[in-house]
Amino acid sequence: MIAFVRGPVAAIGLDSCVIEVGGVGLQVYCHPGTLATLRPGQEFKLATSMVVREDSLTLYGFAEADEKELFELLQTASGVGPKLAQAALAVLSPDQLRQAVAAEDLAMLVKIPGVGKKVAQRLVLELKDKIGAPSRTVAGRPLATTDAWRGQVHSALVGLGWSARDADDAVIAVSPLAADSANPSVPDLLRAALRALSKA
Repeated sequence: MIAFVRGPVAAIGLDSCVIEVGGVGLQVYCHPGTLATLRPGQEFKLATSMVVREDSLTLYGFAEADEKELFELLQTASGVGPKLAQAALAVLSPDQLRQAVAAEDLAMLVKIPGVGKKVAQRLVLELKDKIGAPSRTVAGRPLATTDAWRGQVHSALVGLGWSARDADDAVIAVSPLAADSANPSVPDLLRAALRALSKA
């Protein structure tokens, strides 16, 4: 299996990128948070997980090895495939996921596109003993990360009726605005995302 890839970014799409490795372009599927960190022409290293199907070999990439581990762990739960696992990591950070499962916080888990109450209950039931404790917490809650706005904007857009794919595109569109601020304003980014969607 391919544990990671390193090389210059040849292209960035809506849900994947192409990394040049030894003269070969590898298509790697990533969630919007990972894609937003990439820059064409610059060299990056992505932790990767290969999903093997009868008719395909698909490579999923992550900026952090912790995300890769959770991506693979999530798929051990009944009915959870790679797309749902990616959606989970697009909305929640690894520590937020651990906290939600450990605390049986179904309200947090159902923010993930494609996860209803029954699926959230199954995630808690099947993963609580495997997922481990959050690595960083304050008063029982995960520390906010600089990319926490991604999940909040994405969830808000889905809650307003936009599809998960439209929300993904909008998050990517406003990422440069967030990069210019040490503490991005979620309301401002949400308004910018809505403007981007209305223009599209």
